[in-house]
Amino acid sequence: MLAPFADLTAANVAARQWCAEVNTVPHAEICAIPAERLTAEHGLLAALPSLRPAIGKPPATRKVDRLSCVRFGSARYSVPTRLIGTQVAVTEADRHLLITDPATGEIVATHTPVAPGQASVTDEHYGGPRPAPRRAARARTETEKTFLQLGPVAETFLAGSAASGNARLAGDLVQLAALRAAHGEQALLAALERAICFRRWRAEDVRSILAAGAGTAQIRPPGQALVLELPHVPTRPLTAYALDQVGEAS
Repeated sequence: MLAPFADLTAANVAARQWCAEVNTVPHAEICAIPAERLTAEHGLLAALPSLRPAIGKPPATRKVDRLSCVRFGSARYSVPTRLIGTQVAVTEADRHLLITDPATGEIVATHTPVAPGQASVTDEHYGGPRPAPRRAARARTETEKTFLQLGPVAETFLAGSAASGNARLAGDLVQLAALRAAHGEQALLAALERAICFRRWRAEDVRSILAAGAGTAQIRPPGQALVLELPHVPTRPLTAYALDQVGEAS
């Protein structure tokens, strides 16, 4: 057993002495003196690799297409749009698909494998959920054009009435034009807003709202809870309501 050393310096000195001793005698495995063999093979040594060698199956390389997706196993998987046109590495680990940027080694996307022909798309790769496309209403007749001049409220009412299956929309627009002339533009807009709120899409509904005038209830958001102090009421125990056994028997 080797004696313990007082400090690290003494241990290093002893180690150098031991290496000098064992490296100058023939080795049993190579049948040569290690110090002489190292000198002979010094010209054949190369630099150590800068990266650790990969263990296991090498990752697959894929090019990111214009839709910011890569194809793997006949399915498509999204990656951040900044990687369009670049090469990425795709590996499978723990029932997940890992997509890595070889330039930085960063995992840029993680997906659950899907069946061939399907796609796994993450909204965050495209800057968040995309709003549904909305096409503005286009007037086909002069009556519709005049009605749409009232603004977004008229456009919403016209689209809702058409979507509800109103087969007499053209006649309703004529009646709404007459209501505009009779009650004024501001009153008609307020009535249209109320009709949209209650999903009433006929001219008769707007006429009823205008006829009701200010007497219609206005929808308001719920306010704070109403807290009242109730008056004190004297109470009695339950024994006060018990039946008298004597009186019950009689």
